[in-house]
Amino acid sequence: MSEHTVPCPETLDQNTGRELFQSVRESAPKRGEEVVLDLAGTRSMDSQGGAWLIQTARLLRRRGAAVSWRGQSGGVEDFIGILEPALVMDEPPKRPEPWFLEDLGDKTISFFTELRQFGGLCVDALYWTLIAPFEGRGFRFGAFVDELYEMGGRAVGIVCLMNFLMGLIIAMLSAKQVEAFGIQIYVANLIIIAFARELGAVTTAVVVSARTGAAIAAEIATMKVQEEIDALRGMGINVAQYLVSPKLLGLLVALPCLTALGMLSGTLGGALWGVGILGFRPYIWYNQTLGAAELNDFVQGMLKALSFAVAISLIGCHNGFRVTGGSRGVGRMTTRAVVMDIFMLITIDIVFAAIFYYVLD
Repeated sequence: MSEHTVPCPETLDQNTGRELFQSVRESAPKRGEEVVLDLAGTRSMDSQGGAWLIQTARLLRRRGAAVSWRGQSGGVEDFIGILEPALVMDEPPKRPEPWFLEDLGDKTISFFTELRQFGGLCVDALYWTLIAPFEGRGFRFGAFVDELYEMGGRAVGIVCLMNFLMGLIIAMLSAKQVEAFGIQIYVANLIIIAFARELGAVTTAVVVSARTGAAIAAEIATMKVQEEIDALRGMGINVAQYLVSPKLLGLLVALPCLTALGMLSGTLGGALWGVGILGFRPYIWYNQTLGAAELNDFVQGMLKALSFAVAISLIGCHNGFRVTGGSRGVGRMTTRAVVMDIFMLITIDIVFAAIFYYVLD
């Protein structure tokens, strides 16, 4: 076996170590050749120089060369004695990419684990909200009032504005479509039915999910990161009773009220276009709107609002409890909560649409 000696610099630091690495990489030793790192002339070295020496030895091994070293003395010999395990050891093997079925199995197990955790949270939340107070086990009424104000009172403005603008847009677009048929008065029917059945509940829920759902996830996630959740459990306090129940009940009360205001605001937005732009008299538009309104439409919208409230609050709490990774994890789980909220709102809406179309029509 041929031998090739590589002299090391007198001072082995970051700069000289990089130069040594570059010179060895450019020399391209032959496979099976023995390369000797000669440290006889090296008088001092630091940790960065040692790191470059390790990288040089690993480079030579990847190219099939045998690596050894000699000539070290004094402090350099002591340093090499510390680095010797890393000089001898090859780079750790890379973890192979998981096979398709292995990856599918991991994702399936993760999904059902999270589903089980979410189911447990739902059971605890519903018990402490609907059953435990009637068994005399206590309810945080003060926290419920605070949550009701935060989720409902402070959201009135943005909810009314969004629905008002949505009603204006729907009236504007639909009036243009029926203009050729001369039936623009039926835009009033469209507005009241759309907001009573669909748009009032959905638009309001989207606004609330972006506002309240994100806030719930961020609040609980921050408490989890700062170990306040563990402190509550350590004091014997049930977390579902203390945190989840007031938020769930608060949103169950707030979201239907906000939805009712959203229906009214959307109807007023459409009326503004009908009266102000299309030129209908207010009492004509008002009578047309009342004639098209049916109780069944409002019941459908309110049932959706109640379902949306449960989904938004529980999904926000669920993602908050699952946070890991500090402040970055808080941001990630907050974003995840909003995305899951929107997806769940659409899913619930599809279920209601199918029920009212195929079963209750």
